[in-house]
Amino acid sequence: MSTTAIKATAADAATLDPEETYDRGRIEELQLERLQWTVKYAYENVDLYRRKFDDAGVRPEDLRELSDLAKFPYTTKEDLRQTYPFGMFAVPQERVARIHASSGTTGRPTVVGYTSGDLDRWASLVARCLRASGVKKGDKVHNAYGYGLFTGGLGAHFGAEKLGCTVIPISGGQTERQVQLIQDFEPDAILSTPTYLLTILDAMVAAGVDPKGTSLKTAVLGAEPWTDRMRTELEQRMGFDACDIYGLSEVMGPGVAGECVETKDGSHIWEDHFRPEIIDPFTDTVLDDGQSGELVFTSLTKEALPIIRYRTHDLTRLLPGTARPGMRRMDRITGRSDDMIILRGVNLFPTQIEEIALRIPALSPHFQLELTRPEGQRMDQLTVRIEPREGVSADDAAAAASELSKQIKIHIGSSCAVSVVESGSLARSSGKLKRIYDLRPKL
Repeated sequence: MSTTAIKATAADAATLDPEETYDRGRIEELQLERLQWTVKYAYENVDLYRRKFDDAGVRPEDLRELSDLAKFPYTTKEDLRQTYPFGMFAVPQERVARIHASSGTTGRPTVVGYTSGDLDRWASLVARCLRASGVKKGDKVHNAYGYGLFTGGLGAHFGAEKLGCTVIPISGGQTERQVQLIQDFEPDAILSTPTYLLTILDAMVAAGVDPKGTSLKTAVLGAEPWTDRMRTELEQRMGFDACDIYGLSEVMGPGVAGECVETKDGSHIWEDHFRPEIIDPFTDTVLDDGQSGELVFTSLTKEALPIIRYRTHDLTRLLPGTARPGMRRMDRITGRSDDMIILRGVNLFPTQIEEIALRIPALSPHFQLELTRPEGQRMDQLTVRIEPREGVSADDAAAAASELSKQIKIHIGSSCAVSVVESGSLARSSGKLKRIYDLRPKL
């Protein structure tokens, strides 16, 4: 554990929310009470839930114990799209204090709403995440999450203010200005996606700024899957602690779960506000803790948009709590079921490529995956396009490409081509980074 982590842990010990100290039994008692309220509230106030419950032959009073949740139907992103824009809201418009929405790049956007009570609870949970990750009251926080309809920027902003921090709301993009303001304003913490922080790091190096010489002590990173290898990359090059924060708009936004700086062993889910499940994404069967599958969430305290068994498509597993023993942890997100590449019958995710590539010293974290189907062939081809580290010779880069191809075959079980491209030639993140480019002909 770093010195920063030790100091943060000592400072925070007396400031935990009461629920963070609950044992497992008390958490589950609270969950059942709040879950019974939520399913009744959703049934009485949201037409879609009334129809779904009735079609499934289940009523709110059928939820007598936590395991009874499995009787209730799932909610999907398509449900929110079909009820666009406000059909999932459980309160009249005059009680909706704020609206957020997804980009809608793959169809109708998903729209979410918040009452003033929802916003206060959201800010409190983001504040809880930031505190757990080592951010302290009075810290200056550089917020590089995107502002607007995306929940990341404003969610992180109000959480940091709730904690008592000074917020620098720069948003995403303007990378050179980000570097300048980090030097001028001397923030203690930075909030961003991991790939955008990597972009800022590279810009520091290009500008002749020593990344370890900045004031930054803590990074709280989320909104995309990332690996422990990426954590090591960022921590070693920037000299700070980096922790994960998890959330998604349909469930709340950032702050559903957060990683504790003293353990850095996965994000603790704030189970006083959310009930998680892991299901088999193909059979929909609920799995036991410790088994990997798709993460499903039910909200326990939301007013404007209660959400029942929402299928996130994020793949992980549930583990016992450590720094917060009463709250279960999420293991690292290995990927999303809808981002999975099936290559010659083998399932793979970009995070697996990242984990393997960062073990090879000559290769950088900058890569793209291209899927093609050569003319006249029936099999798909995956090409990993990756940049070398600065100063790596052409011969060493070629050897590294061969090693990466071999390690992918060994650890993932599928063959692919590896192309080492010129440094700086691949697109950089200004928020969420696109890793997969599907260049196969459209059928």
